[in-house]
Amino acid sequence: MSRCVTLHRMPTSEDIRRMFGAIAWRYDTLNRVLSLGTDRAWRRRTCDLLAVSPGELGADLCCGTGDLTLELTGRGAHVVGVDFSPQMLRLASGKGLRRLAEADCLRLPFPDGCLDLATVAFGVRNLASLDAGLREILRVLRPGGRAGILEFARPSGRLFPHIYRGYLRWVLPAVGAAVSRRREAYRYLGTSIQAFPDQPRMKGILREAGFDRVTHTDFARGIAALYIAHRPG
Repeated sequence: MSRCVTLHRMPTSEDIRRMFGAIAWRYDTLNRVLSLGTDRAWRRRTCDLLAVSPGELGADLCCGTGDLTLELTGRGAHVVGVDFSPQMLRLASGKGLRRLAEADCLRLPFPDGCLDLATVAFGVRNLASLDAGLREILRVLRPGGRAGILEFARPSGRLFPHIYRGYLRWVLPAVGAAVSRRREAYRYLGTSIQAFPDQPRMKGILREAGFDRVTHTDFARGIAALYIAHRPG
C-alpha cells in the first residue's frame, strides 16, 4: 500500500487501486480467515436471492479475484468480471475466468441498457462516489434489470454491535498485518465499514439514484447485507 494512505485523510481512487494491488496475493486467504469462511456462503446466498438464471447477461463489478463471478457463471449466466486492479484480475484469470475487463465502476465499458444483472460484492464502499457509481450501474441495466449489492452493514442487538466495532478496530488490522503485512489496508477496511451507510439509509440512496423495488436481506445478524434493486420499467 502506498505510504500516502493514512488515517489523516480518505484515500483517493488511485490509493485504493494500489492498496488492493498490494494485498491481492493474500486477499482470498484473508477473506476466509476474517469471515470464518462465511463469505462463500454469502456469495451463494446472493445468487439464490437474485434468482440468477442461465443465459442472463451480467457484470460482476469490483470483482476482485472473481469469487462471485465464478458463482454467477456457475449458475449459467454470461458474466463479465470488472475490476480496476490488474493484480486482482490476474488472480481471477488464474481461476479460469476469461470474461474480464479492467475498468473503473464509475466508467463502465458497456452500452446503455444492455445487462440483465449487475452485482457488486464488498466494493461499493470503495467507490470515489457512491452516487455516481450507482447511477452508472443503473445506466447499463435494461429496464427491469436488477442490481445485487452485497456489502458490510450495521449489526443488530445491544451488545453485538459493540463487540463488532472492537473487532473492526483491533482484530481486523492485527490479523491483516500478520497475514498480508499491510496493516494500513485493513485499518482502512474497518474505518470504511463503520463509515458506510446503514441498511435503511443505503436503501434510500439506491432509490435516490433511480432504482425501485429496493429490498435488503441481512446476513450474520447484519454484519453484511444484500441489497436488491431494479431499474424501473
